[in-house]
Amino acid sequence: MSEEKKTAPIRDQASVERRVAGASSQILDIIGLKGQAQPSEPFPLACSGYASEEGVIRMRHPWSFYGASDTDLRAAIGRLRKDLPTSGWKIVKDGTDGSQVDSPQIIANSDDGQLSVDLVLSTEPAGGEYKSSIEVVVVSTCFRQEPGATPSAG
Repeated sequence: MSEEKKTAPIRDQASVERRVAGASSQILDIIGLKGQAQPSEPFPLACSGYASEEGVIRMRHPWSFYGASDTDLRAAIGRLRKDLPTSGWKIVKDGTDGSQVDSPQIIANSDDGQLSVDLVLSTEPAGGEYKSSIEVVVVSTCFRQEPGATPSAG
């Protein structure tokens, strides 16, 4: 018996990239603090488990927000918890990330199911090597471009 693989929907990569970047901007607005966002751009990442895996990708946008106090970052996580559901997101996990320090984590999916966001509050001791931050990863669902479309580098 052969295992059937799913088929990825056809979507325009540039449109998906804009949507992922827009979601990141929306999350930064909800965080609502003065601080620094570590800049990065969304980039394509290969998906597996599809009938024709060649050209099946998702867009991924990892970034972090830092430069605010631990108290302010905790308040920002509270705002995200409160505001994501009224901003087109459904929280599917609200707990800890399972790491050694059990950092607070929120995972949410967009109402249309096309995007997910993973948010982790990472608090560090004052004067330590690392800065406290909110780690953010926005990803799209897997898709493929129309035949003949030229993929962008991200």
